[in-house]
Amino acid sequence: MTTLADRPNTALLVIDVQKGVVAGAHDRDAVIANIDTLIGKARAQDVPVIWVQHSDGHELQRESEAWQYVPELVRRDDEPLVHKLYGDSFEDTDLEARLAERGVGRLVVTGAQTDACIRSTLHGAFVRGYDVTLVGDAHTTEDLTAYGAPAPEQVIAHTNLYWQFQTAPGRGAATVPTAEVDFGTP
Repeated sequence: MTTLADRPNTALLVIDVQKGVVAGAHDRDAVIANIDTLIGKARAQDVPVIWVQHSDGHELQRESEAWQYVPELVRRDDEPLVHKLYGDSFEDTDLEARLAERGVGRLVVTGAQTDACIRSTLHGAFVRGYDVTLVGDAHTTEDLTAYGAPAPEQVIAHTNLYWQFQTAPGRGAATVPTAEVDFGTP
């Protein structure tokens, strides 16, 4: 249903599952296990797995230990790695070009942080014409209640709730659990 012409394929996005990003994340191990399951399923179905890696001038400096992906998830050499500096994985990156060359018009989104890079990328993809599925048990965030934010499980639940009701002409949005991800149908 994507509005992107001649882009029938689906890709799995693995966003910012880096040591420094998920060190204190809610339900870290279960989320990473779900992402690993999805990576295996995507690879088995020849669905592109696109890795996104954030860096900044502070905690996530390029090549630092915190910047590295968690050891539980292993990227293959033939799987694209997109480096970003902003929340939206499309902003000032080559993500769009990498998706276009693979004919991708539908994204399945996983990773961290729910209330930052995940939300930014969901909306960034949707306004660019992609169908976007959020995997409800394969994204996470840290506890920011000390700064007035809701508890992590509430942030995740709210994002899962509102994303399933997103609508726009010619595009679809959905929230599904890992067990229900179908890379073949929107």
